[in-house]
Amino acid sequence: MPQQIEAWLQRQGFSEALVAGTTYLYALLFFLTLATVTIWGARRWLAPFLEAQAAKSSITWDNILAQKGFFRRLANLLPVAVLYFTIDILFPAEADLLGEILRRLLLAAFVLVVLGSLDALLQATNLILADKPGTRGKPIKGYTQALTIIAYILAVIFIIGILTNKSPWGLLTLMGGLTAVILLIFKDTILGFVAGIQLSAHDMVRVGDWIEMPKYGADGDVIDVTIHTVKVQNWDRTIATIPTYALVSDAFTNWRGMSESGGRRIKRAIHIDMNSILYCTPEMLEQLGQIELLEDYLQAKEREIAAYNADHCHNPRSPVNGRHQTNIGVFRAYVVAYLRQHPKIHQEMTFLVRHLQPTAQGLPLEVYVFSRDQVWANYEGIQADIFDHLLAALPHFGLRVFQYPSGFDLRAWQPTATPTATNTPGQ
Repeated sequence: MPQQIEAWLQRQGFSEALVAGTTYLYALLFFLTLATVTIWGARRWLAPFLEAQAAKSSITWDNILAQKGFFRRLANLLPVAVLYFTIDILFPAEADLLGEILRRLLLAAFVLVVLGSLDALLQATNLILADKPGTRGKPIKGYTQALTIIAYILAVIFIIGILTNKSPWGLLTLMGGLTAVILLIFKDTILGFVAGIQLSAHDMVRVGDWIEMPKYGADGDVIDVTIHTVKVQNWDRTIATIPTYALVSDAFTNWRGMSESGGRRIKRAIHIDMNSILYCTPEMLEQLGQIELLEDYLQAKEREIAAYNADHCHNPRSPVNGRHQTNIGVFRAYVVAYLRQHPKIHQEMTFLVRHLQPTAQGLPLEVYVFSRDQVWANYEGIQADIFDHLLAALPHFGLRVFQYPSGFDLRAWQPTATPTATNTPGQ
């Protein structure tokens, strides 16, 4: 078509300069008009058509591709391809500078369109794999981000090669010679990528895990794992950011095992004043026998002790001889019975009510059990209810809780008056 216009102008007797300028102007206007029409058609018709076809299909992954803009970016290949193949028609001369510039710009645009489509594809892949049972919670985003970075680097190399008319493989060779500089620039990226592989291979962290890492002020749920950082939403709703490689190089606690076990540990002790520990008298046993949870236990224990003492105790007048029940022992049995019938305590997991090493703060009586409810607020409520009850029940067994004297105790204490020496004559 430009040749026909040029021939017609020459027949009209126009000068060669005017003919060449007019032909170039026509070709350029036609090129810009074609670019406008194809870009408008790709965005107005092709991209909506592809997204509509994806919405009609029964599969779900193409909907995610549409959500991430994959079809809109892919549709841009149409104007790039049409314009590239029309350059030879509009600017046929091999030495045509404008045609050569447009060819290189369109090749660079082709690389950018492919890069944008690949970026959207990787983002969609991350969402698709996040919903798969086998990969749910895995740090997939680290891999997709690493591939995205590699794609961007290759795209920059190819664009530079196209615009400078140099082989991109020569540029890659040049970058190979700058390995030390590249490693220094991308140190965090490389460390994060390797750490992401280790986290995934060893299943150390998943999105949704509760982790605790005091060094970075992290104590909450993992909400995002990327190639550079791991984001943790703390219980106070703040966000802690941890370098990905720090999860491999430093120690942290992952509470996933607790979540998957079906129980949450309750480990707390009541410190008993050892001065309140004593043998149970018959009157005390009769009074404690009115507690429903202890009724069967006390009867069985008394029969067992009586049988033992009949065979082994020859001087029953001293309570030290033979076996006798103590108020701390009966209280410990009561705690066991109380927790055994508690509906919120997991009966199939570790269940201990034990004495710890006596200290200057008294005798610790530790409760080591697991709550069925793992929700933090509910768990704290269950734990508080249990120890509210135990602390209130403790005086019924003749026991006292150890605690340091407070200001109120010291104010209420009245010292005993002591006689003072008086001087008498002759002394």
